Amino acid sequence: MRLLIVSDAWAPQVNGVVTSLCALVGELERLGHQVGVLSPQEFRTLPCPGYAAIPLAWDVWKVGAKIEAFAPDAVHLATEGPLGWAARRWLRRRGWAFSTAIHTRFPEYVSGRWPWLPLDWGYAWLRAFHRPSRAVLVSTERLQAEFAARGFERLALWRKGVDLRQFQPRLEAGEGAPLFLYAGRLAPEKNLEAFLGLDLPGAKRVVGDGPLRGELERRYPQVRFDGYLPAPLLAEAYRAASVLVFPSRTDTLGLVMLEALACGTPVAAFPVAGPLDVLRQGVSGMMDEDLRSACLQALALDRHACRAEAQRQSWQASAAEFLAHLPRRDGTAGGAAAAVQG
Repeated sequence: MRLLIVSDAWAPQVNGVVTSLCALVGELERLGHQVGVLSPQEFRTLPCPGYAAIPLAWDVWKVGAKIEAFAPDAVHLATEGPLGWAARRWLRRRGWAFSTAIHTRFPEYVSGRWPWLPLDWGYAWLRAFHRPSRAVLVSTERLQAEFAARGFERLALWRKGVDLRQFQPRLEAGEGAPLFLYAGRLAPEKNLEAFLGLDLPGAKRVVGDGPLRGELERRYPQVRFDGYLPAPLLAEAYRAASVLVFPSRTDTLGLVMLEALACGTPVAAFPVAGPLDVLRQGVSGMMDEDLRSACLQALALDRHACRAEAQRQSWQASAAEFLAHLPRRDGTAGGAAAAVQG
């Protein structure tokens, strides 16, 4: 099957959406499918307002010609950015079926950056984008129920995975003072100061980059900021950490938690969607409204148990689930049979 994925998020960006899509493409190609990605790399771009590191395509009138040139059997719209909207418009005019995915709580992110914009407006905009989709993919049952309550239709489950070969454990406990790690974007929606402001023993380390990095480095000079790391070095950072701290209250999942668990590192988080879907309380992580308490309790968790929890996830199973919900462009089901036949 020839599958085209349209995404406003793609390499060299480093985030959970790109990680998920790259893993998906690799698994689909191993199954024998031909996969194309329509991303900002093929267009002229402008920096995203408020987040200059993210390029946004502006010559989106070229989208239709590029879709026709690839001649896909199926199309998946991964994001709700300029490329996603342009492809949606072109596909609808031709009566092609397509699937979409909700990777982030976009309305909460927008309201967090521009508080004068009502949250309801963001969800109305998001519903409008996904309304024509034959399958709106979300990563957890909790999100499926939440978005259904907000009026979204044709929601389907597409669980994410972790690369168990890339993220390997060091199962013995580290010696010396504890090391608390954050990995991810340095942006307002990640609630980083809830972690950086904690009085914790040992040291704190931050892996990742984003618009808040300069400000946070000035305010927290005692914290080590490493910027983005390639996967092998990121895996080493997880292994060296005593606890991964996940302070976000708005993530739809949080792939970094799965990566840390695969390396045998327990997680401390708030008891909110994302952590509640990934962690087993008292086994792979500690969740508490008192984040400091969660961090300290997580130090005592068994790293072998954390690795065992991660082994329940795989990108192979994730790709099969994606295909099971994927419609062909003529509206017929393409998934389960396509997964086997290629």
